[in-house]
Amino acid sequence: MAFLSLCNLVFSQGKGVVSGTVTDKEMGGESLPFANVFVKGTSIGGTTDIDGKYSMNVPAGNQTIVFSFVGYETVEKAVVVKEGQTITVNQLLGANQGVQLEEVKISASVNREKESALLLEQKKAVAIETKIGKQELARKGVSDVATAVTKTTGVSKQEGSGSVFVRGLGDRYNVTTLNGLPLPSNNPSRKNIDLSIFSTDIVEYVGIDKTYAAKNYGDFGGANIDIASKVYKGKGFAEVKIGSGLNTIASGQSQFYGADGPGYLGFYKTYYPAFPLNNYNFTTSWDRQAGEAPVNSSISLKGGDSYSLSDNTKLSFFAVGSFDNDYDYKEGIARGNVNVSGVARKNLARQSYTYNTNTTVMGNIRLKHKKHEFKYNGLMVDNSSNSHDDYQGIYDAFDDAAEGGAVIQRQTFMRNRLFVHQLLGTHNLAENLKVEWGGAYNFNKNNVPNRRQSTVLPNDNDDPTGPKSFLLVSNDSDNHRFYSDIEEEEIAANASVTYKFAKNEEEEYKAKLKLGYSGRFKNVDFDATQFNFAITIRDVQQPIINDVYNLDSYFNQQNLNAGLFTIRTFRGGLGSSTDVLLPQTYNGNQNIHAAYGELQYTFSDKFTGVFGVRGEQIKQTIDYNTSINVGTNELDKFAFLPSLSLKYILNDKNNLKFAASKTYTLPQYKERAPFLFEDVVSTTLGNQHLYSSDNYNADIKWEFFPERDELISVGAFGKYIQNPINEVGINSASNDISFVNSGDWGYAVGGELEVKKTIFNKEKEGKDGTLNNKLSAGLNVAYMHHEQELNSEKVSIENPGVGVNFSKDRDGFAGASDILLNTDLSYFKDFNNGMNLQTTLVYSYFSDRILALGVGPLGDKVKGNLVEKGYGTLDFVMKSKINKRISLGFSIKNLLNPDIVTFQDIQDVTVLSFRRGVDFKVSLSYNF
Repeated sequence: MAFLSLCNLVFSQGKGVVSGTVTDKEMGGESLPFANVFVKGTSIGGTTDIDGKYSMNVPAGNQTIVFSFVGYETVEKAVVVKEGQTITVNQLLGANQGVQLEEVKISASVNREKESALLLEQKKAVAIETKIGKQELARKGVSDVATAVTKTTGVSKQEGSGSVFVRGLGDRYNVTTLNGLPLPSNNPSRKNIDLSIFSTDIVEYVGIDKTYAAKNYGDFGGANIDIASKVYKGKGFAEVKIGSGLNTIASGQSQFYGADGPGYLGFYKTYYPAFPLNNYNFTTSWDRQAGEAPVNSSISLKGGDSYSLSDNTKLSFFAVGSFDNDYDYKEGIARGNVNVSGVARKNLARQSYTYNTNTTVMGNIRLKHKKHEFKYNGLMVDNSSNSHDDYQGIYDAFDDAAEGGAVIQRQTFMRNRLFVHQLLGTHNLAENLKVEWGGAYNFNKNNVPNRRQSTVLPNDNDDPTGPKSFLLVSNDSDNHRFYSDIEEEEIAANASVTYKFAKNEEEEYKAKLKLGYSGRFKNVDFDATQFNFAITIRDVQQPIINDVYNLDSYFNQQNLNAGLFTIRTFRGGLGSSTDVLLPQTYNGNQNIHAAYGELQYTFSDKFTGVFGVRGEQIKQTIDYNTSINVGTNELDKFAFLPSLSLKYILNDKNNLKFAASKTYTLPQYKERAPFLFEDVVSTTLGNQHLYSSDNYNADIKWEFFPERDELISVGAFGKYIQNPINEVGINSASNDISFVNSGDWGYAVGGELEVKKTIFNKEKEGKDGTLNNKLSAGLNVAYMHHEQELNSEKVSIENPGVGVNFSKDRDGFAGASDILLNTDLSYFKDFNNGMNLQTTLVYSYFSDRILALGVGPLGDKVKGNLVEKGYGTLDFVMKSKINKRISLGFSIKNLLNPDIVTFQDIQDVTVLSFRRGVDFKVSLSYNF
């Protein structure tokens, strides 16, 4: 390995090579970059590279090698160098006697935003881990965390959401943390928070741990996704950035529609009016509202600084505030309740308009005093979605609007507010003793105020293009206003003690014991009220609707007084004996106490193992009062979770790693609460009989690091799941969807390939220093085979009143793609005067994946799976620094603009189809 700087070599006739690694005693044997190594009495020498390695040509004979570093003890080693031979001399350096490490001012620090630094961490780690840093995210034009994780091997994202699949395992199998502490969900339908709400402005790196370690919570099957928030350590800076863009499909609409009420910034909240049943007191319109021109925009301001309060104390801070919005338009087919004969009871054309906002504010403070470090992180994310969906066609092929002519409108505004407070501490009490702790308070509120749905049908089913009215509308809920709130409050704590022991001859510790505790205490409160506008007169007195987009002319006080409709909740209307305004609710508590131990032992220079065990006591209680049921149920579980990680260093550039573990998967509150969630083309209800599943995991991986920023790795994995949980269609008149433990077993096996390669890197000296001219490429591919048992009898026995007729006795996992692929090609060039240019082309692909399992055998006919058809996306990203202060950015996303199709496979019926359009964006940033 060549020095980073190497000077004045002596070219004698007889030479040998001295090489090795310098490690840092104060950091537990980590490599020590930029240490000085030279031959005593000569000018031969230089500094170690980022891996702590050095290599130099040395005259044959008796020599003395000198190792030094600022504030560390200088060490001299006598060696005998033979001509033509290479000898290895490794050295451990520590602080001088009487000098504390914190007193030494070291200018070099590891920047975990850089790809090379994260690859170095991956190389050193015993565990199998993957991290993607800010540098790589910027190069690929990634603006949110959900998209960030899809750029890693074996990860894909669900269309239209921030929910990700890891090795085919979806939301329920993953865990999301911020700086190692858990985050709440922002959606009652999901276990994990929507990762797309996190801007990469707040990120230092994102870790995707696909193998389990005892320090992590055990509710884990796919991955623990940990967002490491940015901590600033450099000189003061401030940066402002503005951007604008458009979507080719959204911008092509003559009008862009949304719900009445929400404003441009997305800050809107309302609740239903007083006396909502006996008077028409609703003030927001039923009708779609034309909005602003669909031009996307963004603005952000960030800055940071560091201060030396004394020789032993340093304070640093970082803050960022941003706002961005985007417009999304979809047009295509939406079909529902497709039967075994391939007939869709609902066969509609769909237009969907959505306006999204995201406001993020984050700040952190870091205080370091001697061997103690404290960090505070505060985060607020406020995001909203205002949508108008317009459906036209057949509402029910066997009943209402059987020949077409139905017009269904659904206007939904959703707002989510997340507040996170974290306090973390690290204390190096001795050379071999470290204490770490962290606490978090999280609060999340999700609000759906005043969702509106209206359904207008032909006045005569035999005349679909004729007059429209409410005459044939039969379901009370076809016209409604819906209000819901969910609040999730959580306190979490981590604490651990790490003790190193068993020194070897080189004064390096061979063993490290870590003991810790984790706790999560979560409370969830959900309430929902729906006002159904029930049509009460069903004769010629029912007026004709002349304009389906002017329903305020129908739903008003005059027509309520005339008895054309009444307003009711699911508990009834005026005059009912019960409290009709009492909302549907479920309230849950989840307490987890965990203790764990982890022993890392270095058996030799090449072989290291980590042996972990974790015990968790989980208690999940839920009380519910809904239109389906009233009651309480409890899930009480103790989980014993062993884990193992092994690493064998084949040589300086090659690692072989193995991991095995046991974990579990908990059902979520919505899945266990008997509450009915209604959409236009589907209905979902919870199942109080659902219980947890257990997971057994194994991985093996070979890693090759040709150069500091290059990687070739090949891995294989296997997962066996007992009592897997699935979302399925159950036997009901309305084809409801629910959640069941669908069989006794399931498994997934697969392989992964990852390549990061520099094609060329030419350097030359310019007036500002070294100028780079670099072309690099990346590729990651995952292939998976997956299968699970589907047992209708098991479901019927375990879930009284719930019947399922699976179309097969075994099938794949919902959300799993057999093939996932990501590849990129990047070009970077430096110019003089601080100018540079970087361009990247990124392609991603996933193959077909099941969204919902098929059910309903009928003779020799079955109802097929709902399958999302695979497709590829291509993005182009360009960034340029004009000078040291000004930067420009330009991107074109989704260049291929593929059809996004969901179909029912056996019947070969398309149930959803649309295109997203191509997104163009330009940005300008100024650094003060």
